[in-house]
Amino acid sequence: MNYNHHSLKDNPTHQISILLSLFLFSLLAVSFLIFSDTPPLSNELTAASNNNDPLGAALAAAAAADKTLIIAVVNKAYVEEGDWPTMLELFLDAFWLGEGTRELLDHLLLVAVDEISYDRCKFLHLHCYRLRLPPAGDNSSAAGDGEEKVFMSREFIGMMWRRTEFLGDVLARGYNFIFTDTDVLWLRNPFPRLTTTNTPDLQISTDRFDGNQWSRSNPINTGFYMVRSNDRTISLFRSWYSLKDNSTGLKEQDVLQAMIREGRSIRERLGVRVRFLDTLYFSGFCQGSRDIRAVSTVHANCCRTIIAKVADLRVVVGLWKRFRSNATSVDDSAVLANMAHVACANSWK
Repeated sequence: MNYNHHSLKDNPTHQISILLSLFLFSLLAVSFLIFSDTPPLSNELTAASNNNDPLGAALAAAAAADKTLIIAVVNKAYVEEGDWPTMLELFLDAFWLGEGTRELLDHLLLVAVDEISYDRCKFLHLHCYRLRLPPAGDNSSAAGDGEEKVFMSREFIGMMWRRTEFLGDVLARGYNFIFTDTDVLWLRNPFPRLTTTNTPDLQISTDRFDGNQWSRSNPINTGFYMVRSNDRTISLFRSWYSLKDNSTGLKEQDVLQAMIREGRSIRERLGVRVRFLDTLYFSGFCQGSRDIRAVSTVHANCCRTIIAKVADLRVVVGLWKRFRSNATSVDDSAVLANMAHVACANSWK
């Protein structure tokens, strides 16, 4: 068989093809060298998005796969007031000392209302969000000066209403959450004690439990509650916040209590189903748990100042440590119910 071989020199078409291929290869190589160290465009867009919507970024970072997270609000007083430990340190320590609580810190978002508390949050490598407050004199909120807002002071009431507005914004973004004050010690993972289905919509702690988890006569406490995001709860928070200007001298908790108890309750008007939490599991200083073997959280309610709360919560931590070290032999399971809250009692004098 006769093959005819031709050199490149004798075949101009082949010469052009080879040269074109070499040119394209060189162009690709140069492009790779130029752009290899450049971050992907998606990262740039994500960074821009985070800058444009810091709350959205903070919520997404803290939330679990089902868009549920834990939210607490702090200011300078919570991170600096008094000697060691501060309220924030005691709050975080309880997650370390509690049963099944350490991993929950991955889903905690600290909302800081001043730069000092925000800087402390970032230093602790937690999920942090800086909430801006209106200036002093604005009836919608307290000034963001970071000082302690003493119970039922004008500044305290203002901060509680700003908190309600903010949490309503979180719900409107589709996030479920447990809101917790930082004077609540998480001694056990509370989620097993909470209903995680679509009903009830709101599960809220009580100062004193009347024995019926559906009874509207339970005195609520907005220092700890779980709420699911849906049209009903979004409407509830909007209705709740809309009453702010007509509720002079009332904290947001008082207004929600009235909404729950009034003739046409939020159940009938908005379809919101509320479950009231038993103090056996969600304890407090107003009414202590009857069994330390069952309790999930302990709230320093019925107390006026941060220093008093920290003092009495440190006693609770000591009781908890002793219980954990000798859990198989509980001499007094009602130790929380029988505990005397000396500092908090004196805070009212």
